[in-house]
Amino acid sequence: MADQMDDNRFYADYLIETPLDPSQVAEVMAGEQSCGTFVRVQGETEQLRERARAVVVSVEEIDSVATPSLPNAWQQRQNMQGPWRRARVRISFPIDNVGANLPTLAATVAGNLFDLGEVTGMRLLSLSLPEHYRRRFDMPRHGVAGTRKLTGQSSASQAPLLGTIIKPNVGLSAVQTGELVTQLCEAGVDFIKDDEVCANPVHAPLEERVREVMRRVRAYQDKSGRRVMVAFNITDELDAMRRHADLVEREGGSCIMVGLNWCGFSALQSLRRSSGLAIHGHRNGFGMMSRQPALGMSFSAYQSLWRLSGVDHLHVHGLDGKFSEFNDEVVQSARDCLTPMAPGDEVMPVFSSGQWAGTVPATFAAVNSTDVIFLSGGGILAHPDGAAAGVASLRQAWEAARDGVSLQERARRSPELQHALDFFGPRLK
Repeated sequence: MADQMDDNRFYADYLIETPLDPSQVAEVMAGEQSCGTFVRVQGETEQLRERARAVVVSVEEIDSVATPSLPNAWQQRQNMQGPWRRARVRISFPIDNVGANLPTLAATVAGNLFDLGEVTGMRLLSLSLPEHYRRRFDMPRHGVAGTRKLTGQSSASQAPLLGTIIKPNVGLSAVQTGELVTQLCEAGVDFIKDDEVCANPVHAPLEERVREVMRRVRAYQDKSGRRVMVAFNITDELDAMRRHADLVEREGGSCIMVGLNWCGFSALQSLRRSSGLAIHGHRNGFGMMSRQPALGMSFSAYQSLWRLSGVDHLHVHGLDGKFSEFNDEVVQSARDCLTPMAPGDEVMPVFSSGQWAGTVPATFAAVNSTDVIFLSGGGILAHPDGAAAGVASLRQAWEAARDGVSLQERARRSPELQHALDFFGPRLK
């Protein structure tokens, strides 16, 4: 096994489950994803293996289980018995095997490994790329500082971007959507986004919706001097996404949203290279890759791959939200987004899912940053005093958290926050 970091290699960490010796399985993994197969073949010389083979860096056995996590016909045919041993495995791969090819990088670290007969569990935990290799891929065009600039904030701002999602998800006409956007702008939000299932419906074609919404956003900016970022959902095939992005830019927009998992790495890279707009990366569908602890990949690995496509924002769900993730997973996801893979490539984590003023203190305490997009639907639109009071309650909560003041103390002089605590608090207990 190798134990030193090599600037000519990238590294992947896995959790595996197997009835075999984990060190043996790690060697199978290394061979399968580089120059080897289940037997030595003609042409697989020692010189070739030295140059191209993946290398097992470490194997750390952690525990075992009495029953396998996943079904496995290969093991059944061989009548294999437990216990099924679990281990953390680190493997390094030669950069020259892949080059600056994002789909092939993903196939290398997350391809046929999941189908190996030797395992009843396989999860990609994290990736580590040398800085020079990371820079061969696309960087965020805007990231944290650029997003703040597009919304009229300085890079030194200590306020999060507060936003919301167009609701109902689908059904509103282009004019109705525009009317709602006007209300949200006047309420004081910084950011508005389409829902992931509303892209180009018949009742509100994207072209009509973009023109109607941006007409109202421009009017509001002319009146107030405030910029509001709208993330239009342009998820589609690549040529259509390029046309949609061009339309948004012509209309004065600054952001487009894409359902990452359904468009793919290549489409996102091509879109990044053809558009100067901020790309809001929506991860819908990630749960099918992550909810089984012994299968798929962690968000740490997921965000590493997608950041190489040049996205500027990534969804991380929210604390105490409506989805299945535990709070520590949400927190780690946000921290991963804000941790540079190379200087200047941080992306803005996007909190959503049942967020309101009451979830702010724990969010700030966990992330220790206001470099976030904090989306609140009901927390804004269902506030008993109206949407403007909902936005005010969020700002007051973030200021209190930043200043180390409890919400209850701040609420004594902030009626919007007090009414939010009175209204939402009992409903969430």
